[in-house]
Amino acid sequence: MDIPDDIAAAFSHQVTLEFIADLTYRQLSFEAANQGYPGIAAWMRAQADEEITHAHKFADHVLERGGRPQIEAIESPQVGVGLSPLDIFHASLAHEKKVTAAINDLKQTCVAAGDEESIALVDWFLKEQDEEESTVGGIIARIQGADVAGLSALDAELGGRSQE
Repeated sequence: MDIPDDIAAAFSHQVTLEFIADLTYRQLSFEAANQGYPGIAAWMRAQADEEITHAHKFADHVLERGGRPQIEAIESPQVGVGLSPLDIFHASLAHEKKVTAAINDLKQTCVAAGDEESIALVDWFLKEQDEEESTVGGIIARIQGADVAGLSALDAELGGRSQE
C-alpha cells in the first residue's frame, strides 16, 4: 500500500528528529570526554549510533511504501559546556522526552489517517522510547546517589555498553 503524502511528510519529520538525536548524543559524548568520563562518552556514542538506526527504520518504512523521505534542515545541537555527568544525562532525558512527544504526534497522524501499517511501526518505537527514558532515568538515579568512587565505577560500566 502506497504511503499518503501527509504520512510520508510526518515520517520525514521524524527521520530528521532522529538525526538531531544522533547529533545531540554525539555532542554529549564530546562533552563527557572533555570532562574526563570516557565510559559515559562511549555510552553516548553508542546511543548516537542507535539513533541513526532509528532514522533509517523510519525512512525505510517510507521508501518501502513508495514515498520519498526528506531530511529537513538541522541546526547544530546546543547542549552547553562544562556539563557534569548528571547534567549530561538530564540533557539526554530531556531530548528523549522530546522525541517521545514527536512519536506520539506521529501516531496520532497515522491513527487519523487509518494507516494501520504505520501505526504498528510507531507503536514499536513508542515501546523503544519507554525503554530509553527508563534507562536514562535509572542512570540519573544512580549518578545522584553516587560518590566519586561510585561515579568512576558507573563510568567504567557505561563504557562497556555493547554496540547494538
